[in-house]
Amino acid sequence: MNSEFTIAVHSLVYLAYKPDRMATSDSIARNVNTHPSRLRKVMSGLRKQGFVATKEGIGGGFYLIRSPESVTLAELYKATCIGTLKPGWCSGSEEEACIVACNMAEVMDQLFGEAEQQLLLHLQQVTIGDVLKRVKEKQKLKQ
Repeated sequence: MNSEFTIAVHSLVYLAYKPDRMATSDSIARNVNTHPSRLRKVMSGLRKQGFVATKEGIGGGFYLIRSPESVTLAELYKATCIGTLKPGWCSGSEEEACIVACNMAEVMDQLFGEAEQQLLLHLQQVTIGDVLKRVKEKQKLKQ
Protein backbone atom coordinates (compact mmCIF):
# COMPACT_ATOMS: atom_id res chain seq x y z
CA MET A 1 0.00 0.00 0.00
CA ASN A 2 1.22 3.52 -0.63
CA SER A 3 0.46 7.00 0.64
CA GLU A 4 -1.45 7.93 -2.54
CA PHE A 5 -4.29 5.72 -1.31
CA THR A 6 -4.42 7.57 2.01
CA ILE A 7 -4.28 10.94 0.24
CA ALA A 8 -7.09 9.88 -2.10
CA VAL A 9 -9.35 8.65 0.71
CA HIS A 10 -8.68 11.71 2.87
CA SER A 11 -9.27 14.10 -0.04
CA LEU A 12 -12.57 12.53 -1.06
CA VAL A 13 -13.80 12.43 2.54
CA TYR A 14 -12.90 16.12 2.85
CA LEU A 15 -14.84 16.91 -0.34
CA ALA A 16 -17.78 14.82 0.88
CA TYR A 17 -17.75 16.81 4.12
CA LYS A 18 -18.11 19.99 2.03
CA PRO A 19 -20.70 18.90 -0.56
CA ASP A 20 -22.04 22.42 -1.07
CA ARG A 21 -18.81 23.84 -2.44
CA MET A 22 -15.54 23.11 -4.14
CA ALA A 23 -12.15 22.96 -2.51
CA THR A 24 -8.89 24.20 -3.94
CA SER A 25 -5.86 21.98 -4.11
CA ASP A 26 -4.20 24.20 -1.50
CA SER A 27 -7.05 23.80 0.99
CA ILE A 28 -7.22 20.04 0.43
CA ALA A 29 -3.43 19.77 0.74
CA ARG A 30 -3.50 21.68 4.04
CA ASN A 31 -6.23 19.38 5.34
CA VAL A 32 -4.36 16.25 4.23
CA ASN A 33 -1.04 17.69 5.42
CA THR A 34 0.82 17.13 2.18
CA HIS A 35 2.45 19.31 -0.47
CA PRO A 36 -0.04 20.84 -2.96
CA SER A 37 1.84 19.47 -5.98
CA ARG A 38 1.66 15.95 -4.56
CA LEU A 39 -2.03 16.43 -3.86
CA ARG A 40 -2.64 17.69 -7.43
CA LYS A 41 -0.93 14.58 -8.83
CA VAL A 42 -3.25 12.29 -6.85
CA MET A 43 -6.32 14.39 -7.67
CA SER A 44 -5.41 14.35 -11.36
CA GLY A 45 -5.54 10.57 -11.27
CA LEU A 46 -8.87 10.66 -9.45
CA ARG A 47 -10.21 13.08 -12.05
CA LYS A 48 -9.15 10.76 -14.87
CA GLN A 49 -10.84 7.84 -13.07
CA GLY A 50 -14.13 9.76 -12.77
CA PHE A 51 -14.22 10.44 -9.02
CA VAL A 52 -13.80 14.22 -9.10
CA ALA A 53 -14.03 17.10 -11.55
CA THR A 54 -12.49 20.55 -11.57
CA LYS A 55 -13.62 24.06 -12.25
CA GLU A 56 -10.90 26.41 -13.42
CA GLY A 57 -10.43 30.02 -12.42
CA ILE A 58 -11.40 32.16 -9.45
CA GLY A 59 -13.71 30.26 -7.14
CA GLY A 60 -12.76 27.00 -8.80
CA GLY A 61 -11.38 23.82 -7.41
CA PHE A 62 -12.14 20.13 -7.07
CA TYR A 63 -15.55 18.66 -6.40
CA LEU A 64 -16.99 15.15 -6.12
CA ILE A 65 -18.94 13.95 -9.12
CA ARG A 66 -20.06 10.74 -7.45
CA SER A 67 -22.04 10.17 -4.32
CA PRO A 68 -19.82 9.45 -1.29
CA GLU A 69 -21.92 6.33 -0.68
CA SER A 70 -21.10 5.00 -4.15
CA VAL A 71 -17.30 5.27 -3.96
CA THR A 72 -15.72 2.22 -2.33
CA LEU A 73 -12.26 2.15 -0.87
CA ALA A 74 -11.57 -0.84 -3.13
CA GLU A 75 -12.07 1.42 -6.16
CA LEU A 76 -9.62 3.94 -4.74
CA TYR A 77 -7.13 1.20 -3.89
CA LYS A 78 -7.30 -0.06 -7.46
CA ALA A 79 -6.94 3.48 -8.82
CA THR A 80 -3.96 4.41 -6.67
CA CYS A 81 -1.95 1.41 -5.57
CA ILE A 82 -3.04 -2.02 -6.83
CA GLY A 83 -0.11 -4.40 -6.66
CA THR A 84 1.85 -2.39 -4.11
CA LEU A 85 1.17 -4.75 -1.23
CA LYS A 86 3.93 -6.95 -2.63
CA PRO A 87 7.40 -5.63 -1.82
CA GLY A 88 9.74 -4.78 -4.66
CA TRP A 89 12.28 -7.36 -3.51
CA CYS A 90 11.77 -10.97 -2.53
CA SER A 91 14.29 -13.38 -1.09
CA GLY A 92 15.49 -16.47 -2.87
CA SER A 93 16.92 -17.24 -6.29
CA GLU A 94 15.76 -19.57 -9.06
CA GLU A 95 19.42 -20.35 -9.73
CA GLU A 96 19.96 -21.97 -6.31
CA ALA A 97 19.81 -25.73 -5.93
CA CYS A 98 17.91 -25.42 -2.63
CA ILE A 99 14.15 -26.01 -2.98
CA VAL A 100 13.45 -23.17 -0.54
CA ALA A 101 15.59 -20.59 -2.36
CA CYS A 102 14.40 -21.47 -5.84
CA ASN A 103 10.68 -21.40 -4.93
CA MET A 104 10.40 -18.67 -2.29
CA ALA A 105 9.79 -15.71 -4.66
CA GLU A 106 6.91 -17.47 -6.44
CA VAL A 107 5.31 -18.62 -3.20
CA MET A 108 5.57 -15.12 -1.69
CA ASP A 109 4.04 -13.63 -4.87
CA GLN A 110 1.07 -15.95 -4.43
CA LEU A 111 0.72 -15.07 -0.75
CA PHE A 112 0.80 -11.34 -1.43
CA GLY A 113 -1.71 -11.77 -4.26
CA GLU A 114 -4.07 -13.69 -1.96
CA ALA A 115 -3.68 -11.07 0.78
CA GLU A 116 -4.42 -8.27 -1.67
CA GLN A 117 -7.61 -10.05 -2.79
CA GLN A 118 -8.74 -10.30 0.84
CA LEU A 119 -7.94 -6.62 1.36
CA LEU A 120 -9.99 -5.70 -1.72
CA LEU A 121 -12.94 -7.74 -0.43
CA HIS A 122 -12.82 -5.79 2.83
CA LEU A 123 -12.36 -2.40 1.14
CA GLN A 124 -15.29 -3.15 -1.18
CA GLN A 125 -17.55 -2.99 1.89
CA VAL A 126 -16.41 0.51 2.93
CA THR A 127 -17.42 3.71 1.15
CA ILE A 128 -16.25 7.31 1.38
CA GLY A 129 -19.59 7.98 3.09
CA ASP A 130 -18.77 5.33 5.71
CA VAL A 131 -15.38 6.91 6.40
CA LEU A 132 -17.02 10.33 6.79
CA LYS A 133 -19.47 8.82 9.30
CA ARG A 134 -16.54 7.38 11.28
CA VAL A 135 -14.80 10.77 11.28
CA LYS A 136 -17.94 12.46 12.58
CA GLU A 137 -18.36 9.78 15.28
CA LYS A 138 -14.75 10.32 16.42
CA GLN A 139 -15.40 14.05 16.65
CA LYS A 140 -18.52 13.50 18.79
CA LEU A 141 -16.48 11.38 21.21
CA LYS A 142 -13.94 14.21 21.59
CA GLN A 143 -16.63 16.75 22.54
